[in-house]
Amino acid sequence: MEPMGYHPSTFNTFAAVMIGYLVNAGVPRLGEVVKCTILSRYEKVRADRLVGTIVMERAVDVVCLLIVFIAAMVYQWHVIGDFMVTSFQNFFQDKTGETSFTKIAITLGSVVVFFIILYTILKKFAHINAVAKIKEILKGVLHGLSSIRLIKHKGAFLFHTVFIWVLYLLSTTLGIYALQETAHLGFAGGITTLAVGSVGMIIAPGGIGAYAFLVAKLMKLYGLDEETIGTALGWLLWSVQTIIILIGGLIFFALFSHYNKNKHIVNKQEEQIINETI
Repeated sequence: MEPMGYHPSTFNTFAAVMIGYLVNAGVPRLGEVVKCTILSRYEKVRADRLVGTIVMERAVDVVCLLIVFIAAMVYQWHVIGDFMVTSFQNFFQDKTGETSFTKIAITLGSVVVFFIILYTILKKFAHINAVAKIKEILKGVLHGLSSIRLIKHKGAFLFHTVFIWVLYLLSTTLGIYALQETAHLGFAGGITTLAVGSVGMIIAPGGIGAYAFLVAKLMKLYGLDEETIGTALGWLLWSVQTIIILIGGLIFFALFSHYNKNKHIVNKQEEQIINETI
């Protein structure tokens, strides 16, 4: 945010992230809105430009997740390769089992049509207040995205990005070692579980249900019992993550109000001293 002229406090920024995680556990992506709203209110940062930085963060996360998937395929192709190929083929096959070029064309065409319609609406109906507001938000988002090339501490940004994902991987692997039946999967199993589990966290609120389901299916590919070992590992990993998010989010939610209340009092006292001096 610094390249855009904003200097929010470290505490408020970190607290906003933790509160955002807490909200996301209940309603997906709402936490991003809450995070922007909090910082916009207490740090006088434009919310639309904050959205751009969050989109940038998510774009980087997507790249990291792709790297994890690639690593999983490289190290565990003999386990998940056939399953992935079969699933992809089934999606683009017709009832006879042949590749459906119609499905492929519809998928690609839908994406193209969406962007054409969006561009047309923004260009031809810019005089409408609602459309003009959307354009203004999109400009703010693009401005925020451009901040990635202006980051003052690129090395620190890269280090913390990698560090976060390494911790994701280590925590997942630790969970695998926690069960005697899955301990033999080791680090390689941690990579595939992280990849599959991340999908579960995306498709369901807080990953509830979906995370454990996908991990259980993955354990089946490793030759383990899906209903017992697979489900147990899935719920174990999901429960630990969720408990951390709930505890951290609630603690910082309480501290956030206290911190900014005291900060407001201090600012008022400083203003009073300055006025008296003048």
